[in-house]
Amino acid sequence: MSAAPGSNRSAQHEGTSVNEQVLYDVAIVGYGPVGQVAAGLLGQQGLKIHVGERLRGVYEIPRAIALDHEIMRVFQQLGVADEVERFTEPFSNSEYFGVDGQLIRRMTMLPPPHPQGYTPSLVFTQPPVERALRARVAQMSNVTVELGVEMTRITQDEHGVALTLEREGTTHQIRARYAIACDGGSSAVRTQLEMPLEDLDFDEPWLVADVLVNEKGLAKLPRASVQYCEPRRPCTLVLGPENHRRWEISLMPGEDPKKAATEEGTWKLLSRWIGPEDGRLWRQASYRFHALVAAQWRRGRVFLAGDAAHMQPPFLGQGMCQGIRDAANLSWKLAAVLAGEVRGDAAEALLDSYGHERKAHVRELTSRIKGVGAVICERDEATARARDAKLLADCGGQVQDTPRQDILPCLEEGLLSQRNGTARGTLFPQPWLRTPQGDRRMDEVFGRGWRLVQVAGGSDEMGFAGLRRIDLVRAPETEGVVADWMSRHGCIAALVRPDHYVFGVAETQPAIAALLDDAATQLGLGLACEA
Repeated sequence: MSAAPGSNRSAQHEGTSVNEQVLYDVAIVGYGPVGQVAAGLLGQQGLKIHVGERLRGVYEIPRAIALDHEIMRVFQQLGVADEVERFTEPFSNSEYFGVDGQLIRRMTMLPPPHPQGYTPSLVFTQPPVERALRARVAQMSNVTVELGVEMTRITQDEHGVALTLEREGTTHQIRARYAIACDGGSSAVRTQLEMPLEDLDFDEPWLVADVLVNEKGLAKLPRASVQYCEPRRPCTLVLGPENHRRWEISLMPGEDPKKAATEEGTWKLLSRWIGPEDGRLWRQASYRFHALVAAQWRRGRVFLAGDAAHMQPPFLGQGMCQGIRDAANLSWKLAAVLAGEVRGDAAEALLDSYGHERKAHVRELTSRIKGVGAVICERDEATARARDAKLLADCGGQVQDTPRQDILPCLEEGLLSQRNGTARGTLFPQPWLRTPQGDRRMDEVFGRGWRLVQVAGGSDEMGFAGLRRIDLVRAPETEGVVADWMSRHGCIAALVRPDHYVFGVAETQPAIAALLDDAATQLGLGLACEA
């Protein structure tokens, strides 16, 4: 059942009753950033969505602090990128200092032209960004949001999922064809469905402190983000937007995390840099940084996303980004199945591909994040000195810039071309195009969905329903981002999925037909003369 936009009124405030007989297309448990993005992307498809959240409003304390250009492209799709940009700033360089205070590594920004059409790495303020996402969802009358309710029971059968929701001692039930658990690291959905987490071997106690620093304090602090790779106490300083500064400080064996998270304990740990006269504590909390991933991401008609499916150390600021990648990956696949565009075994395979793709991606990125963490967190001084010497020797004694985005992996398995290659599974660029209305980003001109992008023109090879052809000869680029990308990968055309990942590429005109046939076969679709 796929509902047209406007088919169901929105319940954006607590206390709104929900008709128990309504069958939703998708029920979302949890309304943090991942639930918000999932609701928005699915709501844009005209699906009837229900969201339940136990909190009554946006959590006003910052947790995530970093975004990247892939996430901004998702926000662009939702129509909130301009609003979100108001609460962002470019991520400063991250400088790594070794045992004796020497520079041993520098992580930087990808140089322009920016491949996704946005600044590649950003810091942001989370509460107003969440409000912008919720405001966008509130415009969708086919999305019902219940706040102040707790999911107490979830069951499913071959036709759908039943959720029992409780508010102040009273319960009601909703039904949906599918459900997504976006309910955080302690996910009640994951617990009830007995979907265990795999331990990726990282477990350390840290203090996280967010400070709004005054001018006197800012004058004392570095002008770049810093990783202090010091055995006595590894720690991180991140430059957030405006005067927001975040410290992540490792706790030593025997230190009490509760005492460290008191105002007195936090200021004591911050005394190396600033004191109470230099700013105001916004948040201080002790955490155990974990590396965990769900063994299964799907149980029947229920999917895990965000922290319900994975947790990783914070060293590259990818936690929330990973959750939004989950929502972007799953939403188009659910929409295709619910709309009947993909059916039968192909539909099941498409839904299964969500977990295959995202689990492998999360595991690989977590491994790389742990590698970064190993550089930061080495506690043995002799080993740390050897680390410093090796890093400097590897770059010939002159520290080179390493773009943060170089660390992100591509998709290695799932709904991808049978032919491997350097471009397969990578994120396709979003160039600026010249149009009669002025320079515009590619997605603004051509939308999403399946796209065959060519830079040299071509014949109208057979395609499948819904495929869009983008000929960048007729809509020329302003910076040559795609032309350079195709030259680098030795291809003349790329088949791009709705989530902007490359299904595969073709090196010749005859190979385009084979590429389209490969995708159509995996999707269970027939080829047609007209795309």
